[in-house]
Parts: sequence; C-alpha cells; structure tokens
Amino acid sequence: MSTENLPQSPEQPSHRKPRVAVVFGGRSSEHGISMVTAGAVLRAIDRTKYDVLPIGITREGRWALTADDPERMAIVDRRTPSVEDLAEDHEGGVVLPVDPANREVVYSEPGSVPKALGEVDVVFPMLHGPYGEDGTLQGLLELSGVPYVGSGVLASAVGQDKDYMKRVFTSFGLKVGPYVVIRPREWRQDESAARKKIIDFAGEHGYPLFVKPARAGSSIGITKIDGLAELDEAIAEAQRHDPKILVEAAVRGREIECGVLEFEDGPRASVPAEIPPPDTHAYYDFEAKYIDSTPGIVPAPLTEEQTAEVRRLAVEAFEAASCEGLVRADFFLDEEGEFVINEINTMPGFTPISMYPQMWQATGVPYGELVDRLIQAALNRSTGLR
Repeated sequence: MSTENLPQSPEQPSHRKPRVAVVFGGRSSEHGISMVTAGAVLRAIDRTKYDVLPIGITREGRWALTADDPERMAIVDRRTPSVEDLAEDHEGGVVLPVDPANREVVYSEPGSVPKALGEVDVVFPMLHGPYGEDGTLQGLLELSGVPYVGSGVLASAVGQDKDYMKRVFTSFGLKVGPYVVIRPREWRQDESAARKKIIDFAGEHGYPLFVKPARAGSSIGITKIDGLAELDEAIAEAQRHDPKILVEAAVRGREIECGVLEFEDGPRASVPAEIPPPDTHAYYDFEAKYIDSTPGIVPAPLTEEQTAEVRRLAVEAFEAASCEGLVRADFFLDEEGEFVINEINTMPGFTPISMYPQMWQATGVPYGELVDRLIQAALNRSTGLR
C-alpha cells in the first residue's frame, strides 16, 4: 500500500485542533455492532473542531487504518459490516505509543519504513464486548498515557462481567434478580454437577430462564428457555461466546432504561425509556434491537415518583461501579413496584436511534452535543490514578 494518501504528520502548531482516534470493530462477537455505532459517531464529530483518525480492529486483532466512510459502516440486508471491508490494506497495522511522553501513532507495513500519523489527543473507543469494552483497551491507553472516552479499567471490567457487576450492586444495596453462575472450571471438572446447579435453580425459581454469556453484550448468545429440554442447547450457545455463563430467573415486570452522563458537577441521569415487549420476538434480543429496530418509548410512561427513583438508582449504579463518562443502566420495574437493576453498559449502543442517545435527546442534549461532551470530558481528564 502506498503511504502517499495517509494522514501526514507535519510540525503541529500549538493551536492545532485536537485529534480524536475513533477505535471500533474488535475481536468480540459484537464486532459489527461496534462498527455501526462508530459510523454514527464519525458522522457526528464536528470536523471544524476536531481532526479524526478512524482505526478499525479486525476480528483477528490487527489494528488497521480504515477509510473515514461512515456510509459503509451500516447494516445492509440484515448483515453487519466488518473492519476487513473498510481497511485501507490487509497487511499494514496501526500502533499506539507505549510511552506516556509520546502520543504519536505509527502506521507500518511489511517492507516499508514506518509512517508517523501524528499525535492522538484522545481515543473514542466504540468497542463492545471483550477485548475492548472490558478494561483491556482501557489498560493499554492508561499505559500509553492517552486520554479516552468512558470508564476506566475497573469500571469497564465490572461492567462487562455480569457476575461481578451484580455482586458490586448488591454490596451497595441495589436490588438484583435471582441468578446463578457456572464458571469454566466448574463445567470442565463436573458437567453433571454444574448442570444440576442450574436445574436446582430452576426448581426454586421456575421457568422461563435466561441463559447468557457472563461477559458479552448486545443480547448476543442469550437464550430464553421454558423447560429442561432446552437447557443443553442454551448452554452450548452461551459458551460459544464465553466459557463463563450466567442463568437468570425471569423478573416479571416492565423493562426500563436510563442514561447517565458525567457533567462538570458530576453524573446526571436522563429521562428514562421503556422497552415494550417486541411483537415478533420472544424478548428484546439482538435482532429486535439492531435488525428490526424495535422502538422504545421515550420518555417512559412512569409516575413522577417512579421517574425520580429510577434516575436516582441509575446514578447510584454509576457511582457504585466507579464509572466515568457515560453509562446506560437497565432495570425491571417488578410487579411489586420496585426497580430491579439488570445491568449497566459502560459503552452502550450509540447510534442516533439507540436508546442512550434517544434518552438524552429527550432530556435536552442532542446527539452532536452528546458526542462533543464526551470528547471534551475525556480531554479534560488525566490518565492514571484519579
């Protein structure tokens, strides 16, 4: 690949625009959704205010220089895009600095002299799932001394692992639904005992149950089961995405979501939204969310007291997990009128039709301003212990 058309790195004047590296794709099963999200952010970034460097991570983990072409980062014919389709070449790679005193990004390819692409001032990581949203990328950026949008290492890891997330919430007094965890070692050592653990849980809480990967998102790998005969297939599906699985009892009630955004004076919650049961799906699964775009209700039809309570709990969850930047908090409003927290997403779906931006739009923060606030917050925050 010729380097003639790569972004050049002339001497930067002190008044240059901040450079934002938008990183997307990744090795998780949420690769395609990450690209859709990043495409929306690339469209929204104010190019008069920021320079942008799009970086895609392939499914194999190669960091690729990609075209700045949001139109090619959309779902087409029910298929999600991939970094491989957008990469400028199939051999070269982008390398972030590992020296906190140097933020210069380098592009290299076999047989060529590495090419400096200029300094990066902030990274906007639009990665979902393991190897990106789970603290791994955040740790790399901390080592590099490069500011980034969103939560740090601990909060990202807690937000990705539903087991430890629920433990943290419980320790802070937030109500969670019944669940049981099967760890990889348990399954390897005694499948029968692990399966019996789930069967006993079903005997106590009844069906339906939700079998899901413990460290995945976007409703990928989740199966709703209505009886024992469906259990083995559901376990196998969850383990395709994560050897650690979680089995949850159904919480009967309404699905309510709330966005949290960090302002100068601390985190604030958006108006909440309600996710109605989809007409053509058993629950709010991957296809209902992203392919068929089941609409949510914004704002949620709640009483003033319920709205105030869920907003309070969303901020409490944000603080409990030591989050930064943004979070979408998902709840059930159960039949007793109590809010049960299901999970948080430290990097939620972020297209203009995703629930997080919709909730903030209804609260008075339009999409472009939301993106700008997140970038500015990251630029004003140091890396390291804080």
